[in-house]
Amino acid sequence: MITHQENLDLAFQIFDYAGKYHPGFSHTYDTYHSIIDKLSRARAFDGVESLLSQLSRNSSHIKCGDDVFISVIRNYGLAGRPRLALKTFTRIKEEFSMQPSVKLLNTLLNVFVQNKRYDLVGSTLKNCKDKYGVLPNVFSFNILIKALCKKNDVENALKVFDEMPTMGMIPNLVTYTTILGGFVSRGDLVNAEKVFSEISDKGWLPDATTYTVLMVGYCKQGRLGDAIKVMDNMEYNGVEPNEVTYGVMIDAYCKEKKSGEARNLIDDMLDKKFLPSSTLFCKVIDVLCEDGKVENACHLWKRMLEKNCLPDNAIMSTLIHWLCKEGKVWEARKLFDEFEQGTIPSLMTYNTLIAGMCERGELNEAGRLWDDMVEKRCRPNAFTYNMLIKGFMKAGIVKEGVRILEEMLDNGCLPNKSTYTLLIEGLQESGMEGDVDKVMSMAMASREVDADSWDLFLHKIVGNLDCGTGALDRLLMESAT
Repeated sequence: MITHQENLDLAFQIFDYAGKYHPGFSHTYDTYHSIIDKLSRARAFDGVESLLSQLSRNSSHIKCGDDVFISVIRNYGLAGRPRLALKTFTRIKEEFSMQPSVKLLNTLLNVFVQNKRYDLVGSTLKNCKDKYGVLPNVFSFNILIKALCKKNDVENALKVFDEMPTMGMIPNLVTYTTILGGFVSRGDLVNAEKVFSEISDKGWLPDATTYTVLMVGYCKQGRLGDAIKVMDNMEYNGVEPNEVTYGVMIDAYCKEKKSGEARNLIDDMLDKKFLPSSTLFCKVIDVLCEDGKVENACHLWKRMLEKNCLPDNAIMSTLIHWLCKEGKVWEARKLFDEFEQGTIPSLMTYNTLIAGMCERGELNEAGRLWDDMVEKRCRPNAFTYNMLIKGFMKAGIVKEGVRILEEMLDNGCLPNKSTYTLLIEGLQESGMEGDVDKVMSMAMASREVDADSWDLFLHKIVGNLDCGTGALDRLLMESAT
């Protein structure tokens, strides 16, 4: 009941009530584990500590297992509290009369690495036998090697690697892959290649992670051809690429502007039911569109829908941007409508389409989008207003731009230098110098003029020596009243 209760407060009330008021019922290790796990996941650590103390007082008749402590230690780590994770580990022997297991030790060591407390990995491992009675295993030393490589101390990582057999531990594939990653991180591909060769020489079959680590090294140095060879060898040896492998190679193809190859690999990802990240998908859309393949990018979006992968606002904004840039604003609008059926568009998505409509002079449609946006409680920002002002200025409807500034100020949206630049330049080009004073007066009355806008006023208007003195006087009077 506690485990399946989604409401944390109610779960705790059930636990508390059952222990205090239910005749003949006593809490067991399972009920303690269930509520402590739920509290620690929710980072309700005061409750966790209280229940651990309660459990320790009952430890004479409740036999504890590793799971409850693994949960607490792991969640302290996720919360960025490695010292409290260590404190929990020390309590196991002191308060619960339990011998900590090597699994618990390794959980703690991983917390230290996760929180970049690499120093604590070495010191804890050094004292674990004498202080805690725990014998480390190969996984423990793999974590130590990982910590040393994260510190860029590959030399000491190699020393630990060489000493492992003297302690009765045989380095495994994870050990080799971690050392490989250490060399890759420092850009030492010569030694990375040696380690990779040694893996096969020792009889280990590299897995997808091992291959991918080497590919990362090549891609970081712009050696895409070598990375491709590694991926070919990987598939030749019957090792399936994983999600990370695809991500590394697609990113590399995008950086090299190889749109076709990036598209093919993302197709493979989708075929194998891997879901590309939004960032990766946007990179592929960008490289396809930069290569003039906007239709291919749209087809890719449709493929995502077919695979039940709903695109997010970042992907949609990227597609809309490129369609509008190609002048295909109505295709962008159609795409937007399809997207809107399943997702609430973000401000970024609205802004991208409004900008595209304004750029193409479709001001009525931009206005309809604006209304739709406001109706859905998506508040316009300075960019939205600026795009509308720019659109009206471009269409020669200068007065409407001034009206939008007024609305912007009324709605509490702070204009920026771009807002005033668009208006002032548009008014000056239209010979409407008198309205420039009106814009400045509205700005001063708002008492929300930033430093960049002040700089603009001084250089664009006051800088004119013929009329600058009068303009400066008006600016100062407006700001003083």
